This record gives sequence, structure tokens and C-alpha cells, in this order.
Amino acid sequence: MTDDLFFSLAALAALVPATLLAWRRDGGRDALYWAALAFAVAGPLAWVVAQMHGAWRTDFSTTLWVDVVASMALFAFAAAITSQIWRLTPLIGFYMIALGAIATVWEQAPHEPLSATAPVGWTEVHILLSTTTYGLLTIAAVAALAAFLQDRALKVKRPTALTRLLPSVADCESLLVRLLVICEIVLALGLATGMATLYEETGSLFQFDHKNVLTVTTFAVIGGLLAAHYRTGIRGRRAARLVLLAYLLLTLGYPGVKFVTDVIMV
Repeated sequence: MTDDLFFSLAALAALVPATLLAWRRDGGRDALYWAALAFAVAGPLAWVVAQMHGAWRTDFSTTLWVDVVASMALFAFAAAITSQIWRLTPLIGFYMIALGAIATVWEQAPHEPLSATAPVGWTEVHILLSTTTYGLLTIAAVAALAAFLQDRALKVKRPTALTRLLPSVADCESLLVRLLVICEIVLALGLATGMATLYEETGSLFQFDHKNVLTVTTFAVIGGLLAAHYRTGIRGRRAARLVLLAYLLLTLGYPGVKFVTDVIMV
């Protein structure tokens, strides 16, 4: 076993305790939960820092690990300042383990450090905004899935062990709207910094490639959903499907492009 594989598996294992603890029927945000959640953030974060070695890597595996770190760090912060979002831990924990497992499988894919000619600071800010956007939309997608599962359980009148742990439909929808508003603002800033960075590098404000087109489409879908929510009160399964669509589009435009270029086309 190589050192990289060992540390990758260690980072993956760090996500497991918080996910398992969330299944406690009488559990809550106690000291044990916070310790496990901190461990779930620290493990992947340590691995990402070790992978970078002073230069930002752009390979598929590292991109996924950065997404895991951003999602878990933002989730931990949101769990500390809200009363219900922590109940999404079973879903987001399982999803982060799945992402970490995929990243571990593809960690041997070729990688190169980021090369940029934009002024110092622009690229870093754009990367920070992009990863924050993806982390926020990841949590929003998990909240949308939770709302979908709760709505379905209510309609068939068959709650499951999982739905008993998740927030109510009303709480999921409230969390969803707040997350989408923040996500749309951060995504707008990310698009602006991306255009500024591209202009400094090429003299053009927009490049019609898969990543940019899918990101702009995601921005439009989220904006349309928020407008529909405030004007017509759209919610429930229709809103959940639109959020999951937006997440799919951003996933195709961010780690999806990395998968094609680093794995399929190699």
C-alpha cells in the first residue's frame, strides 16, 4: 500500500464516525457529535493540505477531496448556527463517503499544478468562491433530497428510520431557500471573478466551454427557482427536483469536466 493510498483511506475513515453517530435515535448535538464532526472536517482537510505541497492541484481526485472539505466545513458551520440542519448528517455523511471513495479510486490519475497568468489573488479568490459555491449547493441538494424523502414518506404514510432522523419538510424547505440565496450570491461573485481572471489571461470576458456554460445555466436555474418561490410559492417535489437539477449541472461543469479530461481522455 502506497503512502498516498494510506492517507486517502485515513481521510475517508474520518468521515465514518459522524455518519454513524447521526443514526442514534436519541442522539443530538452533544459533545460526541461535535467531536465526530470536527474529525470529519479535519481528516479530509489534512489530506488536501498534504496533497497540495505549496501548489494548487487540478486533478480529478483532489477536486473531489476539496469538494468534500468545503461541504463538510460549511455544513459544520451551518450546524453550529442553525437548529435543524445538523439532522441532515446521515445523508451528507453518506454522500461525502461516496465522494471520498471515488476520489480514492482515481487518486492515481495524472495531475498537474494550476498554471495561471492572472494577477496574484484573483485566481485564489475565484477558487475560494467556486469551492464555497459547490459546498453550499451540495448542502442545498442534500436538503432537497431530505425534503423529497420526507414528502414521499408522508404521502404513503410510511416513515422510515431515516426520515425519522431528518428535518421536517417545512424545515428542509426553509433551509433550502436560505442556502440557495447565499449560493446565488456567492456564485455571482464567482462568475465575476472568473470573468476578471479570464480577461487578464486572454483579453476575453467569457469563453464558451462546457464549464462556463453549465455554470451560467446553474446560476439561471437557481435564480429562476428563487424567483418562482417568492412569486408563486413553489415548493415540495418540484422545487427539490429543480435544486437537484442545478446541482447536477454544477457537478457536470466542475468535477465532471475534470473527470472527462483527467480520466476518460487520458
